[in-house]
Formats: sequence, C-alpha cells, structure tokens
Amino acid sequence: MYISSTPDAITKMTQMGDVTLYEPAGEQPHSERPATSTTTSRQHRREPQTRYQSQSLAECISNVATPSGAKPILKTMLTTACERNCNYCPFRAGRGQTKRFTLTPDELAKGFDQLQRARLVDGLFLSSGIIKGSIATQDKLIDTIEIIRQRYRYRGFIHLKIMPGAQYDQVKRAMKLADRISVNLEGATHQRLEQLAPKKNWTTELLQMLLWTEQIRQENPGQKLARAVTQFVVGAVGDTDLELLSTSERLFNQLHLARVYFSGFGPVMHTPFENLPATDPQREFRLYQASFLLRDYGWNIEEMPFAQSGNMRLDIDPKKAWAEETLLHHPIEVMTADRQQLLRVPGIGPVSADAIISARRQTTLRDLAALRRLGVRAPEQSAPYILLDGHAPDRQMKLF
Repeated sequence: MYISSTPDAITKMTQMGDVTLYEPAGEQPHSERPATSTTTSRQHRREPQTRYQSQSLAECISNVATPSGAKPILKTMLTTACERNCNYCPFRAGRGQTKRFTLTPDELAKGFDQLQRARLVDGLFLSSGIIKGSIATQDKLIDTIEIIRQRYRYRGFIHLKIMPGAQYDQVKRAMKLADRISVNLEGATHQRLEQLAPKKNWTTELLQMLLWTEQIRQENPGQKLARAVTQFVVGAVGDTDLELLSTSERLFNQLHLARVYFSGFGPVMHTPFENLPATDPQREFRLYQASFLLRDYGWNIEEMPFAQSGNMRLDIDPKKAWAEETLLHHPIEVMTADRQQLLRVPGIGPVSADAIISARRQTTLRDLAALRRLGVRAPEQSAPYILLDGHAPDRQMKLF
C-alpha cells in the first residue's frame, strides 16, 4: 500500500530556496552570501546557475549584521510559486525547474519558533512569491509575523518583504510589526524595470509604497516603526551607475531610506536572461561604497567620479578616484578644513573627522602618527591629499 507523507514546515523551509543570493537583509550584505559564492564569486557567476534551491537548513541561515549586533537569521519564503514573470528570477512563473513549496502562516511561524527555541536562529527575513495577487500574499506575510509576535511572543529582529502593489494599511501594519521592511524597486527607472519585470509597475506598485513609508512615519511621530530599504538588480538591462546612484540619492534625501542594496545580476538557466553576461562583483562593491558616501558622508551625485559611460572605475574606490582628480594637486589643510572637507579625504571617516576637529583646538597636528592616534586607521592613505600645518606629511611613518 502506498502511503504519502507531507513534509513538515522545517523540511519545506530547507527546500524553499537560497534567497540569500538575492535578498540581503543587514548592514553587511556581502557577508550574508554562502561561502561558495563569496570566495569564488567571479568563477561562481561565469555560467548560468542550475541550482537555486537549498539542500540543507544551514544554507537558509545567514549571519546578518543588525542594529543590535550580528545574528543568525533564517531567510525563507512563504511560497516559491509566483504568478509574475520577472525575466531574471529563478522563481518566475512557468519555470519548470523550480520546485514549488508553500507554507501556511501557522506552519511557518511554528517552524521559526522551533528553530528559535533551539537557538539555531535569532531573527527572520521573510519573503514570498506572489500567488492569488499581491494583496492576498501580503496578508499571509503579515499574518505570519503577527503569529510570531503575538502567539510565540518573539521580540527579536524581523525583516519583512512588501509585495508589489500592497495596500497602504498593509504597509502600515508591516511597519509596526517588523524592524525593517523591503520594497524592492529592482530597476533604477521605470524603463529599466519594464525590461527586468514586465508585469510590475515602477511608479504605482513600488515607488508609491516607499512614499507611503515616509508618510506613515511622519503621521505617527514617536512610534517605533520599521525602517524601509530597497534593492536594485545591477547590470542586466544596461543600467548605469549614474542612474542607480541618482535614484539612491533621492531615496536617501527625500524618503530617508535606511539603505539601498545592489544585487549584481547572475544568469539563471531557463529564464529569458540566461545568456546575458554576469555582472562583475566588483561593480556591486563600488556601488555600495558610493552609496555610503551619499548616505553617511554628505556627498552629492555631482561629486561622484563617473566616466563618460555613466559608470565608475572598478580598479579604485570612488572616494579615492575623486581625490585623485581633485585633491592630488590641491591638498586639504587638516588644521583648518571643515568637517565636509575632511570627509572627502581617503581614510578619514565621520568619527575620525570629529576627532581631528576636537584635537586641533588643543594641539597642532604635524605628522601621520598624530592622525593614527585620533583614529585614522591608515593615515598613509590620506597622505597624498592633505597638508599638516602647511606641510605635506612624511609618507614614511616613524616607529617611535
């Protein structure tokens, strides 16, 4: 007699899919990738990938940098079924190579609780394919988090994905339940999104929800609400760094997004984009460096060192590229520079800039050793672009 057995929730989650390749959740996205894709990234991405679903529970757990420290985060989906046809996605509608699994809110919440109580995870990133429409799918995502928060009384880190076309009240409820929410624009413009995901609308289904997050925050001052983030797919449809960073700057300045994620394109077999070349991982890394300059260092898009192609150099970080063009022959005097000027010097960040400004009120900074004592970790990187009390610093630092 044939007896069928239904996989339990944890078994389903194990087989759901390695969403860590596509959905970073914390402050250090590169560290969230599996070791195989990090240590051999160039080789790993050369050919279209055949396996996008995990084989073990360990592949679904990532060490994520959260506001309260690094945590082992379970990354999973409510369903790998999807009615959308994004051209790059392994979970796209009609791709027969993807195994389709679906959990109910109760199943997923119970499975997460079991893992959390076993101390295998301490946090959740929850995404989903779309079935029966975005609104119905978002309801199930919210139901899952409400069960985790209310029935299982979990108070730890939760990062929740918002489906394209979700409703205002759903976004508001998600912001109250989660610590972080994702509304992924995917393309830097609506034209780029049309090429990536023909069934998504950039303005009404995605950007509108990011606008709502800022509106909700302003209408509910003093409430603890999730910060919003977004993500772009980089390099599949001719997008330029200028486009990606221009949109990022507006999101930071106008909507106060916590951060922007960049996901370098990698071809997936049996998708429309399977024969497109993979994006060099270094480009993704440079975009992160540039976005931090926009978010944390007070830079603006006009200062970014773009080539005529609209892209940045890959062989040098954007801050140093700007300094090579601007400061090499016009160095900054450390003893008189304001904070914004100091933040444009390679090797000097917000903390060390504040330390310099404070220290020079009591003393004269004359050598690189003085900068190191103030927290500049590698002052020799700053040396070509600065003056110390009117003199170019000695590049050879004294041992004593």
